[in-house]
Amino acid sequence: MPGGNYKIVTMSFVEYGDTIKDGDTAIVFLGHESMFPVKVQHGTVTQTKYGVIRHSTDLIGKKYGSKVTCSKGGWVFILHPTPELWTMNLPHRTQILYSTDISIITMMLELKPGSIVCESGTGSGSLSHALIRTVAPTGHLYTVEFHQQRAEKAREEFREHGVEHLVTVTNQDVCKNGFGVSNIADAVFLDIPSPWEAIGHAKSALKAEGGRICSFSPCIEQVQRTCLAMEEYGFTEINTLEILLRVYNVRTISLQIPDLGKAAEDNSSSGFDSSNPSQQSSPCANLQQGTVQFKSGVPLREVVGHTGYLTFATKSLV
Repeated sequence: MPGGNYKIVTMSFVEYGDTIKDGDTAIVFLGHESMFPVKVQHGTVTQTKYGVIRHSTDLIGKKYGSKVTCSKGGWVFILHPTPELWTMNLPHRTQILYSTDISIITMMLELKPGSIVCESGTGSGSLSHALIRTVAPTGHLYTVEFHQQRAEKAREEFREHGVEHLVTVTNQDVCKNGFGVSNIADAVFLDIPSPWEAIGHAKSALKAEGGRICSFSPCIEQVQRTCLAMEEYGFTEINTLEILLRVYNVRTISLQIPDLGKAAEDNSSSGFDSSNPSQQSSPCANLQQGTVQFKSGVPLREVVGHTGYLTFATKSLV
């Protein structure tokens, strides 16, 4: 509208947009083990092993999920970003939580659309994006980051990802100054070196009618001190989990069939007729080949082991 005020709506991590627009964050998918994020900008090009992607002609205006042919003739898919894809591709400013732990955190904290959540620290924003998507469109995330540069970068990413209206980023020490809110949170999450020092502030942030708390710590000594602090502040239902992921690789393998007797005797006893074409592919014929193929699930040789301990508790109403 000439002379009118209007806003160009870009992609959001909590709302799916069908078309790629200038300023969007998109995921360039080369394969399950090869993908990366890109900020779509008019006049910009992105290099891949399959050649160049020209944003103006190859991306802007195309639909998410499109197959894009690169300059060398190879092709990639352009995916709409999600918290799960962002966790796999985000720039690491700190160690991050992955989907295995994130999924149990959102469930055990009983989060849903409309929930109010307090988080510390923000770090690289892996969990933050998942929390925002879970509580949207009417909930809110209050996230505290001690490191000033990381806090500023988190604000910038939330703005670029279209979720700034759902999150408040505060740069302060949660152990000394708390979350900056009182009696409004449904849940609190702590991922800091000394979570036991923030339990009192977490209790103050939770609603008077109760709420849930979760603390992530890599060392069992941290868990012990945190549990003692939770008991001191009257939290109940305290329990600690360790989530271990074991991935299986499904593949076809061949095994030799053991010799359980002469095939001829088996054939005569089973009424096998070698002149009958309908019985040429019978199990006895396969036995004479000596091997059989079947699908098998085999654990990967290298698997991710311990990430950390998740301690959950409930604010007592007493």
